[in-house]
Amino acid sequence: MEDLKLIASKVREALIKEGAQKAQYTAAEKITHEFNVDGGEFSLFRTMFDNSLSLTAFKDNKKGTIAINKFDDGAIAAAASDCIKSADSGIADSAYDIAPKQENAVFHEGAYEPDVDKFFERTRELMADIKARHPKILMEQMIVQHVKTHSLYQNTNGTEFETFKGNYMVELMFSAHEGDATTSFFGSYINTASLDTPFIELGSIEKDLTDVEAQLVTVPLSGKFEGVAVLTPSSLSEFLYSALNNFVTDNVILEKTSIWLDKLGKQVADPRITIRFAPHDARVVCGERYTADGFLSEDYEIIKDGVLQSFMLNLYTANKTGYAHAPNSSFNIIMESGDTALSDVISGIQRGILVGRFSGGQPGTNGDFSGVAKNSFLIEDGKIVGAVSETMISGNLADMLNNLVSVSKETVSDGTSVLPYMAFGGFTVSGK
Repeated sequence: MEDLKLIASKVREALIKEGAQKAQYTAAEKITHEFNVDGGEFSLFRTMFDNSLSLTAFKDNKKGTIAINKFDDGAIAAAASDCIKSADSGIADSAYDIAPKQENAVFHEGAYEPDVDKFFERTRELMADIKARHPKILMEQMIVQHVKTHSLYQNTNGTEFETFKGNYMVELMFSAHEGDATTSFFGSYINTASLDTPFIELGSIEKDLTDVEAQLVTVPLSGKFEGVAVLTPSSLSEFLYSALNNFVTDNVILEKTSIWLDKLGKQVADPRITIRFAPHDARVVCGERYTADGFLSEDYEIIKDGVLQSFMLNLYTANKTGYAHAPNSSFNIIMESGDTALSDVISGIQRGILVGRFSGGQPGTNGDFSGVAKNSFLIEDGKIVGAVSETMISGNLADMLNNLVSVSKETVSDGTSVLPYMAFGGFTVSGK
C-alpha cells in the first residue's frame, strides 16, 4: 500500500515550486478482481493493480491539468512541470477556481475487502441460473468485478478527503437464439456491496433475460401512429440523461442554447415528476462524496413537482454565469414509484410501445429526437402483442416531460439509480 499522504505532500510541493497559485490533486490506488465469461464459459480470472495521479493547477488565472499512473519522485516532478506548462499555454479566465476550505473527511463506502470465494460462487450460480431459467439465452460476455479503491484528494485551500470504497459490479451482454432466429444484443448491469442475494435477483437482470427471449418472434408493424411510450427504467435513464444534458448542463448554459435558460423556478415537467440526484441515498452503492471541484456532495432535487430547481453546473460555469453550482456531480437519479401497477399502466394504453432501449443520434437543441426502438414491444388495446423490430420512434424531450401518462409502482434499483417505469404520450411510432 502506498503512503498517499506522502505522495500528496510531494505533489503539493512540486506544484508550488513550479509556480502554482492554486491547485488540487488526487492520488488513488485501485485493485480489481475480475472474472470474465465468454460464450457461456469462464475465460479469465485476473487481479489488476492500478495507480493514478491527477493534477490541476492555476497560475495567473490560467488552468493546467495532467494525469499520470506513477508515484515516483521523478514522475511527480515531471507531472508538476507539465501541468504548469499546460497552464502557461492556456487562456486566462477569472472564473477558474477551486472550492473554498471544506471540512476534512474520511469516507468508508461499500465492501472494501472482497470475499473472492463467495464472489466466484455467486458468479457461477448466475451462470447456472441463466442456463436453467433462460435456455435460449446466449451469454456473449459477462464481466464481474470487485473494485477496491483508496484515494486521497487535497487542494491548496486546505481540504483533504480520503476515501476507502469497494463494490461488486456485474455487466452482462447477451442475446437469444432459437433455430435460425436471433435477437439483437442487450445489456444488464448491477452495482452492489453485498453478496447476500443471488445476482439474478438484483436490478432488472431476470426481467431483461425474459424480455430478450420474448423478442425471438416479432410482430409486423407498418405505417405510422402517435401513441404512448412506456419507458423501462434503463431506457428512462437514457431519455432523462439526454433531456438534462440538452437543457441544464454546462455547455448549453454557457452557450445559452438551452430552451430552459429562463426556466429556473418555473414548470418544465408534469407535476408528478421529481428528479433527485442523490449519491447519499441508501440504495446507491459507493455514491459520490465530493465533487471534482472539491465541494462535499449533497443530495438535491433538480426538478421538484415539475418545477426546475437548479442547473447542473460545475464551479467554473457557475462563476462564469452567476448561477449556483450543482450540489453534486453524480448521475445517481432517484425517482420514486407511482401508484399504478405496470400491468395496469399497459392495460390503459390503446396503442403504444414498451421501449427497452433507444438507439439514436444527438437530440436537436430544442429537444427533438428520432431513432430506433430496440428490445421493444408493441402495445395494442391494453395488451403487449409482441416484440417489434426495425421500428422508429420520435418526439421531443421537453414535450415528453409534460406528457406524462402514468408512473409504475414497480421500481428498479441497480445500485446506481432507482427508477420506475414511466408512460409518456406524444411519441410517433413508425414501422416499415
